Amino acid sequence: MKFVPTALAGAHTVELELRADDRGFFARTFCEEEFAAAGLVTRYVQGNVSGNDRAGTVRGLHFQRPPHAEVKVVRCTRGAIVDVIVDLRTESPTFLEHISVELNEDNRRSLYVPERFAHGYQTLTDGAEVAYLVSTAYTPGAEGGLRHDDPALAISWPLAVAAISPKDASWPLLGDPREAAL
Repeated sequence: MKFVPTALAGAHTVELELRADDRGFFARTFCEEEFAAAGLVTRYVQGNVSGNDRAGTVRGLHFQRPPHAEVKVVRCTRGAIVDVIVDLRTESPTFLEHISVELNEDNRRSLYVPERFAHGYQTLTDGAEVAYLVSTAYTPGAEGGLRHDDPALAISWPLAVAAISPKDASWPLLGDPREAAL
């Protein structure tokens, strides 16, 4: 695996190193030793999968507040998505900045999302499936979210929004940026 730093400190894309032969290929998507050597979290308590019927579906932007803040390792196993993360660390020089990364079944890359980041994605294809590891169990009282269309974030989603949950559509807009601080 190759860990490629992004413009947001602590966030990485994880590029697979395929071993191919006449049968196809093999690659590790997680290795505790390699993640630890890169200074990344190695303990995950949940593995989740999300199926999405329509291109343009938006899920997120979600986060959990400390002490339940979570690390995610996100991978698109079928179809394609644009994965977006937002830095919510007030002490960070990139506070409230975001990046977008395309994850798809062909590039097979993952996105490592550190604690205190909001995470969401938009499907680029019908039938997109997303699998992710999470370091902390879901804790309803610790959850929070950012609006996908918040002008303060200025996220450029590639497609018109075809589907979004009522909950995700109703997160409050950022007034004071410190409201989202983790």
